[in-house]
Amino acid sequence: MKVTETYLKGCFIVEPTVFTDGRGNFFESFNQKVFEDKIGLKVNFVQDNQSISQRGVLRGLHLQKGEFAQAKLVRVVKGKVLDVAVDFRKNSLTYGKHFSIELSEENNKQLFVPRGFLHGFITLEEDTIFSYKCDNYYNKGAEVGVIYNDKELNIDWLLKEDDIVISKKDVILSKLKDTIF
Repeated sequence: MKVTETYLKGCFIVEPTVFTDGRGNFFESFNQKVFEDKIGLKVNFVQDNQSISQRGVLRGLHLQKGEFAQAKLVRVVKGKVLDVAVDFRKNSLTYGKHFSIELSEENNKQLFVPRGFLHGFITLEEDTIFSYKCDNYYNKGAEVGVIYNDKELNIDWLLKEDDIVISKKDVILSKLKDTIF
């Protein structure tokens, strides 16, 4: 497993070692001990989530606040997404900066999104299966969000605005500067 820290401190790209032969391929998608050794943190994942979305579905940008804060390890089982993490830690030197990466069934890359980061993704292929581990349980009352097209964030979602499908809940989120945490 190769682990590389992004320019956002605590946010890591995780690339499993893939073994391929005439039968197909095999890789270990998660190993608690190896993962913790590589990122230098103890992380106890307690919940796995999965979504299936059509091309153009944008989910985000969200985080859980306070005692319900969550770190996530995200991956694509089928299809392709542009995955985005935004540093929302007020005292961070990279507050308001984002990192984006293409995750796909072909590249098997994963992204570790630490607590205090907004997270979102857009599906780039039909029937994309997105899966993620969380280190804390979801609490609806602790959810915070920022609108995906905030000019201050300047995220290139790779698709035209007309091709983006977003929930009623996410389309009314506030801008970064107006979001109370």
